[in-house]
Amino acid sequence: MSTILVTGATGTLGTHVVRRLREDGHHVRTLSRHPRPDDPDAHAVDLREGTGLDRALDGVDTVQHLASTPAGGDMAAAGNLIHAARAANVHHLVYISIVGVDRVPLGYYKTKHTIEQALLASDLGVTIVRATQFHDLVRGLCDRLARIPAMPYPDIDVQPIDPAEVALRLAHLAGEEPAGRVDDMGGPLVEPFQDLARAYLDSRRLRRRLWPLRAPGRIFAAYRAGEHLTPEHRVGRTTFAEYLARDTTTATI
Repeated sequence: MSTILVTGATGTLGTHVVRRLREDGHHVRTLSRHPRPDDPDAHAVDLREGTGLDRALDGVDTVQHLASTPAGGDMAAAGNLIHAARAANVHHLVYISIVGVDRVPLGYYKTKHTIEQALLASDLGVTIVRATQFHDLVRGLCDRLARIPAMPYPDIDVQPIDPAEVALRLAHLAGEEPAGRVDDMGGPLVEPFQDLARAYLDSRRLRRRLWPLRAPGRIFAAYRAGEHLTPEHRVGRTTFAEYLARDTTTATI
């Protein structure tokens, strides 16, 4: 089996990917700013600075680049990773992106799209997967919105997907040859956010009046138009309601 480095290894998706790859018999090195102290193959590296990245990549066949933050720094991180991966003769770099990064004019999305283009223009072997929003993201948003008596919600449709299902695909792609941009991944249902908000409130036994929220501008218009959806790629199986039924996270309301 190959040696694989996973960036963002302690995040929502990274935790699932690391577990799946190790179950498949790969030697997995993990990389994050705050690595797990019980992981002997963990590397504490801030990709935005790149210090220690060469050592983490030594002997690595494949990189799963999952580290990302809307707070900024992704471009610098990607630049450092591309440079170091090239120097280390990495055979395959798998990158997780978001459905609609080329259509929704959100700053974070624009950055993700620029990184996609940089990877495709590099001399690295790359595979790029775009996925819709994770169930965890929708649930976390509902946690925050439900803190007031009249719960606002974005008046858009969403297509959330289970990150464990995305991890399964990423683990499979790690053993394949670089394929450029592959098919998108979307959740099993395209649903109004209002329905997901109701399901969330029911699962938490909360009573809130729902208040639809619309915003002016091109970003919200793109979401209203469904530019973040991929109904033709409903490959996920777990619905948001099923996710909530098994979710043990308790929100502080």
